[in-house]
Amino acid sequence: MRTAIVHEWLSTIAGSERVVEQFCNTLAPEKIFTLIDHVNGVRPEFLNGIEIETSFIQGLPFAKSKYRGYLPFMPLAVEQFDLGDFDLVISSHHCVAHGAITAPDQLHVTYTHSPMRYTWDLQHQYFKESGLNKKWLRRKAAKAILHYLRIWDRAAGQRPDFMVANSHFIAARIRRCYGRKAHVIYPPVDVERFTPGNDREDFYLTASRFVPYKMVHLIVEAFSQMPSRKLIVIGDGPDRERIQKLAGPNVELLGYQPNAALIKHLQSAKAFIYAAEEDFGILPVEAQACGAPVIAYGRGGTRETVVDGKTGIHFPRQDVNNLVGAVERFESQESNFRLDDIRKHAEQFSARRFNQEFESFLDYATETFRRELHS
Repeated sequence: MRTAIVHEWLSTIAGSERVVEQFCNTLAPEKIFTLIDHVNGVRPEFLNGIEIETSFIQGLPFAKSKYRGYLPFMPLAVEQFDLGDFDLVISSHHCVAHGAITAPDQLHVTYTHSPMRYTWDLQHQYFKESGLNKKWLRRKAAKAILHYLRIWDRAAGQRPDFMVANSHFIAARIRRCYGRKAHVIYPPVDVERFTPGNDREDFYLTASRFVPYKMVHLIVEAFSQMPSRKLIVIGDGPDRERIQKLAGPNVELLGYQPNAALIKHLQSAKAFIYAAEEDFGILPVEAQACGAPVIAYGRGGTRETVVDGKTGIHFPRQDVNNLVGAVERFESQESNFRLDDIRKHAEQFSARRFNQEFESFLDYATETFRRELHS
């Protein structure tokens, strides 16, 4: 079966690219279609030997660093890909990849990381964080563009033959945005590389990009009000100045750290703190793979990946008092959290499990599609 992958963009190698990596390892696609390909430095091994076709956005000014600014053109760009030579099209979707156009006799399966967040339920948060609420003309223009994108996205959501969601949280979003049912397959986590260490030390850890919705500022503010507890923060980003101003003397900002340093800290931290509402959330699972309990905001993907009272603690609202209370609750129950239980829970999110489940689903989808095609 001739196979192609449609992926929104290749700029960094993060969670969605790790899903594409597993597709490449198991399905041997002939081609990857992507809006832009600007992977810096040494290209990942899984891209070797695969033809990559980019869209017209690749050649536009500043596309390497400002490609998200071309969002209004992305629906047109993904619809221009000629997929006619392939029997199977797998789209890796959190923006427009699901809108690729296929023929009636081509099987199209989309793996959805999330419907376009800023187009649907996060529109008002996006306006607030970007400062558009204070700019009348730009706000009006942005609302018109997002309205158009919602109409296109709803229509594009009907194009795939089958939809797979990376969590039950995202499956619910798919029902709301597209009116469709999605099969849930959790994404792959490298539990072979993230392994437990020997001793836990007396500090808490958080790691993230410094952008507002990751809520690192909330974590830092909460720990600044708990001066007897040490917090180490790994990461960097546009919210850095705000976070530095909130940090008390018990908060240590390490900036960006390589994976080896991140793993070392996850292996020795008392607990990992995570305050974002994520579609799935790879880092909390990586922390648990290292044996670290996770104190997490109890909405989104962490409701499915962190077991309250067994592998971590949930807190119900994103505010300082709730996070402080969660830390106090964790310390009162700390002896209940067993490294072996936490590690065993994380192992169910392995790459091997992902590949087995996706291949099984693909067999079902192929059989169903062929039966319906010839009925």
